[in-house]
Amino acid sequence: MIGILIVDDQSLIRAGFSALLSAESDMEVLGQASNGIQAVAQARALKPDIVLMDIRMPQGDGITAAEAIAADQNLGHTRIIMLTTFELDDYILASIRAGASGFLVKDTEPEELIHAVRTVASGESLLSPSVTRKLLAQVAATPSPGVPRPDTALNVLTERERQVLVLVGSGMSNAEIAGQLFITPLTAKTHVSRVIGKMGVRDRTALVVIAYESGLITPGGGPVAGHRRRGPE
Repeated sequence: MIGILIVDDQSLIRAGFSALLSAESDMEVLGQASNGIQAVAQARALKPDIVLMDIRMPQGDGITAAEAIAADQNLGHTRIIMLTTFELDDYILASIRAGASGFLVKDTEPEELIHAVRTVASGESLLSPSVTRKLLAQVAATPSPGVPRPDTALNVLTERERQVLVLVGSGMSNAEIAGQLFITPLTAKTHVSRVIGKMGVRDRTALVVIAYESGLITPGGGPVAGHRRRGPE
C-alpha cells in the first residue's frame, strides 16, 4: 500500500484528492493537513510514502515544509509531490532544492494524479516537459553556490555513472536509459541508485539540477563533449 498525506489549505481540494486516491486498491490516505506546520507534524507521525504538498499556503508554506521533511532522517523513504496552480510556477527550482520529487497542477486529470503517485512512489521523478524547461531556465539563471563541479565532487562517479547522470538530467526514465546504453532496466535502476547515493540527494529529480549546475549538460545544448552515447558494455 502507498501511504499518502494530503496537504492543502483548501478543504475541497483535500477532500477531492482523498476520495479519488482512497478508491485505489493500492493506496491509502493516512491523513490531511491545511498548512506547512501541520504537514511536518503529520509526516513525522504518519510516515507516509507520498506527500501531496501545496506550494503556497498561509501559516507555513510548502517549500519550508518540504525542506523539513526531506531533512528528517526518519522520513528517508517519504517522497514529496508539489501541488501548484500554474505549471510554470516561480517556486519550482526552490521546491526541488528543498527535496520535492515532482509537480502537479491542481486541475490535473484524475488518472494523471493516480499515475503520478505511483510513479513517484516507485522511485521515478515527475517533471513534465514544460516544467523541465522552466526548471532548467531557472538553473541557468540562478546557479546554486557550492554545487558539485565535474572536476571535484563528480569525480566519485564512474564514466558509466556520469553517462547515467546525463541521461537522467535529460529527463529519461530507467527504461529509456536502459535502451540508450544497451543495458537492462534493472542495471539502469542500480546505476541511478548509486549516483543518487554518491551525490547525497534524495532522488533522481535532484539529479536533474545537478546535471545542469555541474556543467554535464548545458541548457539548450545537450550533453557536453565526451558524454555521448556508447555501445554495449
